[in-house]
Amino acid sequence: DGTLHIYETATGKAMPDSIAHVQYPTAGGSAAWNVDGTGIYYTRFPRKGERPDADLNFYQQIYFHKLGTADTEDTYSLGKDFPRIAEIKLEASRDGKFILATVANGDGGDFAHYLLGPDGSWKQITQFNDQIKLARLGRDNALYLLSRADAPRGKILRLPLDNPELANATVIVPPSDPVIQFMEPTASALYVGDLLGGPSQIRRFGLDGKNETLIPIPKISAVSEMESLDDNSLLFRDVSYTEPAAWFKVASGKIEPVKTALVNTSPVSFADIEVTREFASSKGDTEVPLNIVRRKGTKPDGNNPTLLYGYGGYGISMTPNFDFTRRLWFDRGGVYVVANIRGGGEFGEDWHKAGNLTKKQNVFDDFAAATEYLIKQKWTRPEKLALQGGSNGGLLMGAMITQHPDLMRAVVSAVGIYDMLRVELAPNGAFNVTEFGTVKNPEQFKALYAYSPYHNVVDDTKYPSILMMTGANDGRVAPYHSRKMVARLDEANKSSNPILLRTSSSAGHGIGTALSERIKQLSDQYSFLFAQLDMHAKK
Repeated sequence: DGTLHIYETATGKAMPDSIAHVQYPTAGGSAAWNVDGTGIYYTRFPRKGERPDADLNFYQQIYFHKLGTADTEDTYSLGKDFPRIAEIKLEASRDGKFILATVANGDGGDFAHYLLGPDGSWKQITQFNDQIKLARLGRDNALYLLSRADAPRGKILRLPLDNPELANATVIVPPSDPVIQFMEPTASALYVGDLLGGPSQIRRFGLDGKNETLIPIPKISAVSEMESLDDNSLLFRDVSYTEPAAWFKVASGKIEPVKTALVNTSPVSFADIEVTREFASSKGDTEVPLNIVRRKGTKPDGNNPTLLYGYGGYGISMTPNFDFTRRLWFDRGGVYVVANIRGGGEFGEDWHKAGNLTKKQNVFDDFAAATEYLIKQKWTRPEKLALQGGSNGGLLMGAMITQHPDLMRAVVSAVGIYDMLRVELAPNGAFNVTEFGTVKNPEQFKALYAYSPYHNVVDDTKYPSILMMTGANDGRVAPYHSRKMVARLDEANKSSNPILLRTSSSAGHGIGTALSERIKQLSDQYSFLFAQLDMHAKK
């Protein structure tokens, strides 16, 4: 439960203003300054007595707080007509004259946008069905929109703020093969961050969409953030499987990025690690990219301990990332693989929609195809293969355990969803209906029941070794999913493989977990995997 605090930037001194219940696991909190810095617009949940107790962590709205006053004097601004599962993000223009509110309809990837102008009134710019996935305020009195309407890989529209009707928007970057992920306008150029099936690229355009230029970045890397500066230069954060994150600067009118002093460092070198991308054939003639990370010279002889990671949901893309603790894995001869399966956004909205609602089984089929490919290409064999996923990826792990128990030796599943018939009954479960569907819809119920891991555990089955992890403070996925799934698997298991539950009173869904707890979690994961795959440090 989040409380908003305000600090004086010059001194770091806390101001007396404090606003409770601006965020909760059901929806994050957000705030933006007004034009003269005398107050803030912020997200607010209902107070006791304003709605029934069951709704106090829903119906997020926008309120205004004047500095130096009590929060009981704050005034309503927008949101009475927003859906129960609204999630709001606020952004102010550089000059403070405009406030942009992005309203998500739960976690399914549909958004509406509202604009607060100098006249003090809100205007709705887009609706949920307009398929506008992202909006950014430019420095040229324009709003830039990322649209997926008739463009599953994205196109960019420019909308003048002096007449902000969606019908007045013009296409400046038409759809093409790259998937547009985000954009950053400067006063003279528009930078576009693309996805190429997992890795990234950056393109630069004029504000009219002309003069396309490719900005070179490291291969098989991910651009996770882009920020423009007042001198029209661009800062972007880039990370790969072999290099920790670093911020690069592209000067106005230049092409070559320059690494800045803003870099993450690693206590260990990955100079001997290499990455290649290969493709597994799944059902429906779908080619699934696999990012295969290992020590240089590793031979595909069927003997490599291999850890395959996947997610496959919400349009979230599995992009390159760096974790220095993987050095422990590589030093024991391990191969690490990330699968870009359907349900994610690696190839645009069609890729996402092919793996949600009644098509969720495609996600599991893609991941199974990835395991079979690694075995067929002799990167590993079932006795040396482990699978890992969390949250929605935990659902993926549950499906792999129940649908393909013979394909792997071990599974690590964190904060997973396993009972798909009851998930929407939990406070945060309502936000997932737009992604998974609801038992109230006959066709969606049929699909949910067909793959629900808890309901597909079969007695007297030889299940692989399993470590399920949950936190008692998880506000996004109720811990009971892991507890009941472990109990059911343990009851049904005919093999001698361990079925383990790790639970902690000092952890939740992951965000905000203390470093000490994260170290303990990693220690337990690696210990479990090393033991199950019989891995030892290479001399």
